[in-house]
Amino acid sequence: MTELHPMIPPNILLNNWESDWVAEREHADVLLIQAYQAGADAELDACCDVMKGWGSCLSPDLRSARRPKPPTLKRQSLKHLEVMEQDGYYLPEILQDLRRALEALPDD
Repeated sequence: MTELHPMIPPNILLNNWESDWVAEREHADVLLIQAYQAGADAELDACCDVMKGWGSCLSPDLRSARRPKPPTLKRQSLKHLEVMEQDGYYLPEILQDLRRALEALPDD
């Protein structure tokens, strides 16, 4: 059997996407985004591997710059409060995030 190109997703992943599409468990746009993300992750892994091969210590920096961690609930809520203070309005999503943050706090 010939080896597949490294950027082609593994068969198990392709089969899962196909099953989700056929069974209408997932919308095509979501599947395309998942495929795009999988390809981008594979490319980042390949770049980091090459950098390690060069003896570079920048691989973790590249990974953290290209895949930043999502903001914490606290930081996200504080940002929402800033928007509310500056603009004088809020969106329902802001209230949902603030509610989750407040519910995560321990009771007195």
